[in-house]
Amino acid sequence: NLNDLRAALQEEWDAVPQQTISRLVNSMRHHCQAVPMSTVASIIHKWKKFRTTRTLPRAGRPSKLSDRGKRALVREVTKNPMVTLSELQRTSVERGEPSRRTTISAAIHQSGLYGRVARRKPLLSKRHMAARLEFAKMHLKDSQTMRNKILWSDETKIELFGVNARRHVWRKPGTAHHQANTIPTVKHGGGSIMLWGCFSAAGTGKTSQDRGKDECSNVPCIDVSVTENRRDMEVEERG
Repeated sequence: NLNDLRAALQEEWDAVPQQTISRLVNSMRHHCQAVPMSTVASIIHKWKKFRTTRTLPRAGRPSKLSDRGKRALVREVTKNPMVTLSELQRTSVERGEPSRRTTISAAIHQSGLYGRVARRKPLLSKRHMAARLEFAKMHLKDSQTMRNKILWSDETKIELFGVNARRHVWRKPGTAHHQANTIPTVKHGGGSIMLWGCFSAAGTGKTSQDRGKDECSNVPCIDVSVTENRRDMEVEERG
């Protein structure tokens, strides 16, 4: 109750050494002198005029977006980095906060998210990634002489029914290669084929090329694989 609280506070106050209290009192003069005179004058002026020392609202046009609306935009951008400003503008209207595209963009920038061109990378399944990792571990201890015999290592894309569109994503600096911020180079329904190859001149052997399967046999340093859109392949086979 209140009496117990008062007794506990008095007990704690009596336990403070007198030297500590004297040191704090003597340091107040130094703290007061460290405050600029303009700050002291502005506080006195604010008290005489408004009878308060709290921060008063600034003059100017109020923000179109509330704090709740800004948080909603950040959540939507984080969930779908490829959302466009037009879509964000429509959702703002649905929430009852119609705003311009520049206003929405500035609000997102305040959270550290910026519009950048999405990086492209091959559309690989978990099985493909595991096969490439196994291949890299297998040849991790290859000698420099062996590596000097590699002719080239590159990837190319063969597009059958058109080119992939250029897309932008909302992302933070340093997150360009995160999976959510990249565009697969083999689009679903795009009818394109990704061919990745690493050929070696270390010796002759059997070159293995399998649709949807990475397989290396009898070749010291070779990895040729094809990743295809299964839907388009089925259409081509039926056609």
